[in-house]
Amino acid sequence: MLSAGKAVKVSIYLSEGSTHHGVPIYSTILDFLFFRGVAGATVTKGIAGFGADHHLHSANLVDLSDHLPLKIEFIETQAKVDSLLGRLEEMAGSGMIELQETMIAKPAQAGKEKKAAAQQQLKIEGKAKMMRIYIGESDQWQGKPLYQALVQALRANDLAGATVYRGILGYGAHRRIHKESPLHLSRDNSMMLTVIDTEDKLNSFLPVVESMVQEGLVVLSDVDVIKYSHRALDMGEDTPEK
Repeated sequence: MLSAGKAVKVSIYLSEGSTHHGVPIYSTILDFLFFRGVAGATVTKGIAGFGADHHLHSANLVDLSDHLPLKIEFIETQAKVDSLLGRLEEMAGSGMIELQETMIAKPAQAGKEKKAAAQQQLKIEGKAKMMRIYIGESDQWQGKPLYQALVQALRANDLAGATVYRGILGYGAHRRIHKESPLHLSRDNSMMLTVIDTEDKLNSFLPVVESMVQEGLVVLSDVDVIKYSHRALDMGEDTPEK
């Protein structure tokens, strides 16, 4: 964890198409930084530029170049940077590495209190309810797929987690068979969302479901939660809990 005071900002300039053993170099470097405990790193992509070869690279709708400039940037202590620099120079190959002294005025916080509160809030034991929502893949809500909008609504209302399933064969109230095509091009498949949480929280969310689902089926079932485990490493994750 970084603290306020002197530090070093490292910028690594690469070409987007550069690879190492068939893997993009920027991805290899990012993995290396992650597993060596670097506090954080960011990859940004340029839209135009040139390097030591003086070849101009640019991106537009006609020419989607895979040789655009990339920059990996991270801030760490001098000691940490010194321990990583040799390996970074090897991985960067013909790319450029820039070191710049900087001052951390306020270090990033991991948000432990927020995570601890979330863990306590999401704890479920014993009796609970399962909500299943059956809709069509082509169903829309305010210009976006309904199943996506429902997942976002569930998350915004602090439901413990949601999973979306795509059906491969089935029919509904219209008695029309819905079947997945061999190339997965069909947009008429059945979709099922499952949510498990306390009865009070699911009941409070029902009015939202009723307002969003114009045609479909919503059922509630009693369940016994045997074990509920989750990772609270990043409260910004977009992947629904299962």
